[in-house]
Amino acid sequence: MQPTDSPDTPSASVPEPVVGGAGRFLRGAFSSGLAVGARMAGALLLNKLLAVYGGPGGLTLLAHFQNLMALFTTLPNDGVHVGIVKYLAPLRPGSARYRVWLGAGLLLNALALLLGTGALLLARQSLVGVFQPSAAWVALFAAGLVLLTANSFWVAVLLAAGRLRAYVWLTTILSGIGVAGVAVALYRGLRVENVLLAYLLAQGGTLAPTLWLCARHGLLPPLRGRVSQAALRDLGRFLLMAASVLLFSKAVDFVLRDVLIRYFTLAQTGLWQAVAKLSDNYTMVFSAVMGSVYYPRLAALTGQPGALRGYVRTVLLVLAPTIALGLGVLYLLRDWLLPLLFDAQFAAARDLLAPQFLGDWAKFLTWTLLFLLMAQARVGRYVAVQAGSAALYAVLLALLLPRYGLLGAPLAHAVRFGVLLLGCLVYFRSYWR
Repeated sequence: MQPTDSPDTPSASVPEPVVGGAGRFLRGAFSSGLAVGARMAGALLLNKLLAVYGGPGGLTLLAHFQNLMALFTTLPNDGVHVGIVKYLAPLRPGSARYRVWLGAGLLLNALALLLGTGALLLARQSLVGVFQPSAAWVALFAAGLVLLTANSFWVAVLLAAGRLRAYVWLTTILSGIGVAGVAVALYRGLRVENVLLAYLLAQGGTLAPTLWLCARHGLLPPLRGRVSQAALRDLGRFLLMAASVLLFSKAVDFVLRDVLIRYFTLAQTGLWQAVAKLSDNYTMVFSAVMGSVYYPRLAALTGQPGALRGYVRTVLLVLAPTIALGLGVLYLLRDWLLPLLFDAQFAAARDLLAPQFLGDWAKFLTWTLLFLLMAQARVGRYVAVQAGSAALYAVLLALLLPRYGLLGAPLAHAVRFGVLLLGCLVYFRSYWR
């Protein structure tokens, strides 16, 4: 949904109608399978290394560090980069309109990073105190975030240009280099806090091949002239949606883990964290496929309501049974899976899996529908959903944690997304009936 004074209102780039929506979705999902597999393999290996060498406490610190990274990268990744894919996709690389959106995206990313750096300096103890950081550690952490955010921006540019193969290779490199950095740091006997810093900096190093690929495909045009106010405004709507994710999702997860660490100790929290990390691994697969295949197609079809409804309905019909089957298999293999992926001591987390899997099934279908609000830039509704979801989660945790202990966390997760899914099915009923 674009205002008429937007710097880009394409008329020649009309997407073709959806033909064989299921086939298109499955072919795209298969094409990104290598990237998804590489990311999952890297995440599993990373979890295993930290679980074996750091124990439950090491795994908890890894999750806390990754959540901290998400706090600083959510505004660019879930805001600017989502908008960049939407607005660059119909344009010819190097055109005047293309450069307008590119310049606006770079400026907003720079502002988001400045805001994050200020928050890091002002709330250093609250944000990174658990890692007992030195001033050099904090400086390197900030530098790693800058590199990682820049890399994500140019990967989004590649996706907008339909360069899925380049995306696959970059994701594979990113996964491998992150694990390699951790392995080298562990081999050198560094503390867990410094191992995690090596993980971030190694990932940031992927910026060089990303820029090379962008240049090769003609996606690095020279920028000149003033930044368009209309482009900033339109991308700013996506930043508002990302801010709601930051406040009502990432920050909530960060605070929840901090509460559990204080309430149950690092080792006990590690059991819940093992379940959460397992969930994170397949959630990463889902997000990668939907972000590289499903969302760009939604953005292209926003002007064709009939084709859009048909595509969403088809994807839902594919996803609902497929996700249920996959999660069911994981549940049957739980007694073998937890020791394999983490360590023998994590087998005690088996009783937390059932509500987590139920909640994740509902979460994936909910996200599939909420992508519509992002593709249509419906900021108010998207923010309202995020705020309501966070409030419901907080109430459920307050009620269930004292009564059920660690089990209360996945129970709250299941109820939260069960309620959200019901609400989305009612609101988006025209897309699935």
